[in-house]
Amino acid sequence: MPRPSSRSAAPLLLTLAPLLFTLACYTEIGLQMSVVPLFVHHVLGWGTVLAGFAVSAQYLATLATRTWAGERLDTTGARSVVITGLIAGAASGLLLIASDLCSHRADLSLTLLLAGRALLGFSESWVAVGVIMWNLYRAGPENAATVISWNGVCSYGGIALGAPIASLIFGSHSSLGGLTGVGVLCAVMMGACVLPGMRMQTTHPQNTDKQKLSLGAVIRGVLPHGCALGAASIGFGAIVSCLTLYFDAQHWKGAAFSLTLFGTFFVLTRFVFSRMINRVGGEKVAIVSMAVEALGLFVLAFGHTPLLAHVGASLTGVGFSLIFPALGVLAIERLGPENRGVALGGFSVFLDLAIGVSGPGLGLIIPLWGFTALFSIAAVFSLIGLGLTVALPRGRR
Repeated sequence: MPRPSSRSAAPLLLTLAPLLFTLACYTEIGLQMSVVPLFVHHVLGWGTVLAGFAVSAQYLATLATRTWAGERLDTTGARSVVITGLIAGAASGLLLIASDLCSHRADLSLTLLLAGRALLGFSESWVAVGVIMWNLYRAGPENAATVISWNGVCSYGGIALGAPIASLIFGSHSSLGGLTGVGVLCAVMMGACVLPGMRMQTTHPQNTDKQKLSLGAVIRGVLPHGCALGAASIGFGAIVSCLTLYFDAQHWKGAAFSLTLFGTFFVLTRFVFSRMINRVGGEKVAIVSMAVEALGLFVLAFGHTPLLAHVGASLTGVGFSLIFPALGVLAIERLGPENRGVALGGFSVFLDLAIGVSGPGLGLIIPLWGFTALFSIAAVFSLIGLGLTVALPRGRR
């Protein structure tokens, strides 16, 4: 099937159908994100370090499988990669059900939960990168910024949608309440996407006869951009791993609402300002974004009221929103069109590594120095990312 011309239809219209798979995947991430730390800490009785690690396990699994997904994309096309990710996401929901049913055995329950989180990480890496490449084939590489930005709209829109729904289910006392209800919704939602995905048409990668870069060469090529992304992603790790624990420690209600605000402002920022990447350049957009993210994290650190926590989470969502597409477009351009899939996978590794490490690392800070230090350290990393972005090399390798 020939790729549709981006001049014959709006890029967004060409990419809508695959974006539904991204929305489903990240809705599952939002569903789990808001309840997994509470389940590990309160139901199973483990400490904050393990509660943070339970969130980070997903991103560590994403880290381990992201480049694998990129290699498959450049050889077999996007559809099989996305379908595999959807099936893994459905299996993750089933393991959450098993974990809840075994909650009387804290060690077994935690093992099942971590396995489910790892499967969700696999699902995220294959669905997210797969949908981006699928839509690059459909809309054309000249619309890369739009494709990546709208994928992020669905990503964090899904998180914003899933978090409050999970809180309602988790607090329910019905037979489909608690973690079991969350797992059922995850499994059904992801499983329902498999058949429509198999019926959708896709294109295979072009220029597969050109020489491919090795994984080491890819990582070296995107290293400057990836380091800046990784530093700025620590703040996102603090939000997803520790914001729920922060509200719980302060005996505040509204953690799910704060996550929803983060996701909502993330989406709105992408919706309104994503075109700025092409207009003023990725470096400038990333610099401004990291400054706003640092401001939001400092508000979280020193604003000891629920209202200021909501404001801090919202500002962090605004700041983090455009960092990935702004730097990602530059990273992909450096390695050439024949390496788009593996370049995107290699670049995304830095996001996964930062979030995967930040969960248990920031969880360890909590009992030592508290949440003020936690969010302050995350803000400093955002400023480090800003400095690295200023020093980025220019041009294609």
